[in-house]
Amino acid sequence: MDYLENRTFDEIAVGDSAELTRTLTEKDIQVFAIMSGDINPAHVDVEYAQSEMFHKIIGHGMWGGALISTVLGTQLPGPGTIYISQNLKFKKPVAIGDTLTVKVTVVEKKPEKNRVMFACECRNQRDEVVMEGQAEVIAPTKKIRRPKAVLPEITLRRPFSLFNPLLAKAKTLGALRAAVIYPIHEKIIAAIYDAAQEGFIKPVLIGPKDRISHAAQLAKVDISQYEIIDIEHAHGAINKAITMAREDEVGIIVRGGATREDLLKAMIKPEKGLLRDHYLSYALVMDVPTYHKALILTDTLINIDPHLDAKRAITQNAIDFARALNITEPKIAILAGVDIVTSSMKSTVDAAALCKMAERGQIHGGILDGPLTFDNVISVEVAKSKGISSPVIGDADILVMPNVETGNILAKQLEYLAEARHGGLVLGGRVPVLMSHINDVYLSTVSCALAILNNDYWRREQERDN
Repeated sequence: MDYLENRTFDEIAVGDSAELTRTLTEKDIQVFAIMSGDINPAHVDVEYAQSEMFHKIIGHGMWGGALISTVLGTQLPGPGTIYISQNLKFKKPVAIGDTLTVKVTVVEKKPEKNRVMFACECRNQRDEVVMEGQAEVIAPTKKIRRPKAVLPEITLRRPFSLFNPLLAKAKTLGALRAAVIYPIHEKIIAAIYDAAQEGFIKPVLIGPKDRISHAAQLAKVDISQYEIIDIEHAHGAINKAITMAREDEVGIIVRGGATREDLLKAMIKPEKGLLRDHYLSYALVMDVPTYHKALILTDTLINIDPHLDAKRAITQNAIDFARALNITEPKIAILAGVDIVTSSMKSTVDAAALCKMAERGQIHGGILDGPLTFDNVISVEVAKSKGISSPVIGDADILVMPNVETGNILAKQLEYLAEARHGGLVLGGRVPVLMSHINDVYLSTVSCALAILNNDYWRREQERDN
């Protein structure tokens, strides 16, 4: 075990010194900016920095100051040291890749208060002085020896940003009239209000008026400008929302307080439901911080154990949806438990069949490959180690799940272990449906924006066909 051990005031002599060496990395700059809040463009904005006097990103000056503090607090005098003052002169910039040697040297002792004065100097790998100054500390008088603390690892992830262009484009297209079913809960009202305030929907609240008003009071939002259709029971509210969608009175349905099972049953009713084709499916758009672009998972909600024809529809729904999000030729990975076709695993046979269907035009608009395991899809290195080559690997836009159970588990893993955020819609109907439970106001806003883009895509497709 490594230990930190100090040197007391009595053990310190003028001329004593200590030093450490550290190389500045991009991660150091980012962590320091996050910790301090100093986002001066000279440190974090490459385009700006290249136009300035140094023509490159430079490190924060106080990063070097922090290294001086490290030497004083851990080596000389070490644990028990109290920092009193520090002055510094910054003589040269420090860039990514520069290696600094930080040295502190005792120049004076003040016995009356156990104070020690240090000369401080930082030199780069070219032996140039980049920073110098003086520090004054109160040195410890008692001997301290402590195990070195084991600090957690810091992993930097990109910010949630993939949805921003989609949100911006959706705003330019205008709000959808939204049938909100049975919004009798405070959280649902808050989410709907937020999406409306952002300009994505014009809510029509369908349910018992008194309970809706009470929920709005609890949420502390004003819904007086919203249309309310007073219907006592959830089943009646569901039927009303579907009727409005069939008659083109709304552009999106929001499940609200209705149960998923009741809404699904009503949506798939022959002639009275929402079906535009033979199958509805759910597509979840995920912003995973460790993945370089948006990832669409389907189906994670509706088709529990889909047969081949249902998977064809699920895949085509997702391709059309991806194209609505401006992914012109989406890459689709058909997931399975193994990456070879075997009769003992139905998902692999289905995957191969889907790829053949795409070759013959039964699925169109994307590039398909499968069966593929999840690790092969995400990691180019893993796939190469197995001799697998595919344009989908490492760059997939859509993951088609073998069944709902697998899809739902994967989506939850990405959300809770990889800190992914998402929005999603039921596709394949007359209007998209926001089906998932509203646990996060932000997610309802994203889903409404996705619905706007989806509807705009189909409007343009119809105009082109006509």
